[in-house]
Amino acid sequence: MDNALAMIKGLVTSLTSILVAVVGLGVVAGVVFGESWFFGDVLGNLVALIQDLGDAGLVGLLAAAILIGLLK
Repeated sequence: MDNALAMIKGLVTSLTSILVAVVGLGVVAGVVFGESWFFGDVLGNLVALIQDLGDAGLVGLLAAAILIGLLK
């Protein structure tokens, strides 16, 4: 049972790191090429997310801290 949970945790960790890398690549592609057909509007979505967290005040700060903690 512990082996299965460790395998699932490793899979989720690997997928998360891949998705973070893809988001980073999308940001760079958005800066260099603008909105592309493959990555869409990554920069616009990130700006909207940051604005939503900023408008939420303390709750947004707490949510950002939780997201950063999950990505570490």
